Amino acid sequence: MSNAKIRLSQKEKELVIDADFILTKNAILEKVKLFLLDLQDKQQSFLHHPQLFTGDNELIRSPKISKGENYKGLPYLILDYPRIFKAENIFAIRTMFWWGRFFSITLHLSGDYKKKSEEKILASHALLSQQDFFYCVSDNQWEHDFEPGNYLPIGAISKADLEKSIFEKFFIKLAIKIPINQWDDAPDILFKYYREIIEMLVA
Repeated sequence: MSNAKIRLSQKEKELVIDADFILTKNAILEKVKLFLLDLQDKQQSFLHHPQLFTGDNELIRSPKISKGENYKGLPYLILDYPRIFKAENIFAIRTMFWWGRFFSITLHLSGDYKKKSEEKILASHALLSQQDFFYCVSDNQWEHDFEPGNYLPIGAISKADLEKSIFEKFFIKLAIKIPINQWDDAPDILFKYYREIIEMLVA
């Protein structure tokens, strides 16, 4: 091992001696978890309505909240509901908190679920554009950031180009993000978009 000293910047020195920083971070993440649990209850109540997904019990199985410390270097929590992740068939609506970045809600479809929804999504092009939804243009279905190489605003994509992409790609991802500084309104905003996504798929 090199004998060179590993030095800390002034900012790093201030943080490494500040236990309150980590304790506050942990408290915030616990509040995010409670936030997602409350949202989960609303989603379950809505999705169990008898007119939705009749007979498809797999779609309404229990939601799941997961967390991690290092998505591109930052902590995150994710609520998945519905959450079908199979090799060729995915149906998931993912609500994500990404530290320092945003809240987001994402519809992720592939396989049979994608085929069933293609026409409905295409028919909703204008509405999705008005609502500021983004469409995944990447070939990597597991990226969550909103960089131009991953997502583009649906309003910036013509209906013809959207149609071509929807029918050619093996998956569809639609997403919308909410700034973290809208914390107080985020539960209502996220649930509103959740309902709109479901209503689009069952129309």
